[in-house]
Amino acid sequence: MPIEGWLKDIAPSDALRRWFGHDPKKWPEFRRRYFAELNSHPEGWERVRTAARQGRVTLGYSAHDTEHNNAVALKEYLEAHMSQRKRRNHV
Repeated sequence: MPIEGWLKDIAPSDALRRWFGHDPKKWPEFRRRYFAELNSHPEGWERVRTAARQGRVTLGYSAHDTEHNNAVALKEYLEAHMSQRKRRNHV
């Protein structure tokens, strides 16, 4: 499958990645900090959310841990923001 885009601006910051170090014990705090980074730069993740509304989006990662990585956290974040918008449109 060809890669159509690589949005480096929605990846966790280098400092956050180094702090996390793929330590599962730090996962809840990593998610909190990463979500804060995403909140401060919606222009990046909005593009992914828009693409997801039009079709399949594949989130890549290079970590060996399939449960504790930035793609898992980003998917959770995007799903939460997609459902929030749906709820607002149905009120």
